[in-house]
Amino acid sequence: MGRIIFYEERNFQGRSYECSSDCADVHLQLSRCNSCRVDSGCFVVYERPSFTGNQIFLRRGEYPDFQRMGSALGMTGAAPMETVCSCRVIPMHRGQFRMRIYERENFGGQMQELMEDCQSLQERYSMSDCQSCNVTDGHWLMFEQPGFRGRMVYLRPGEYRSLRDASTSNITRCSSVRRVTDAC
Repeated sequence: MGRIIFYEERNFQGRSYECSSDCADVHLQLSRCNSCRVDSGCFVVYERPSFTGNQIFLRRGEYPDFQRMGSALGMTGAAPMETVCSCRVIPMHRGQFRMRIYERENFGGQMQELMEDCQSLQERYSMSDCQSCNVTDGHWLMFEQPGFRGRMVYLRPGEYRSLRDASTSNITRCSSVRRVTDAC
């Protein structure tokens, strides 16, 4: 599926821990985590254990300093990530992508069905807010700002009656949506 190597120090220094599946607490293996290398696949890393806190999407590549990663990945407006404490591997989805987004919690208000990326929900659908969704096909990333910027939340197939509850990083507004594809 994928392979990620975490390092205790910046610039791939210090002890390392290799992971190819979900890991609820990287700190069981390392005292801290300040850099990583993704050899294959895609991952979401979390600032706190048990898949909570701010999230960052990582694809194949080198990430020498987590504290500077947010701005390097276009996460303007998001707090820098101090460390990584947990990660999820994102399985690659082959086939159609489909998600229904709703203006209100519990699938209320205006509904739109998405099958492709959307840089601005406000511009495309005149939706002032997206508070719940149902992901039927594929894996998605929702961002609090247009243009895939700001804090994000990773969504796998399932029902999300309240994005406020689904988001472990306290995102209160979702303004853009991107599919997780090979080309991400």
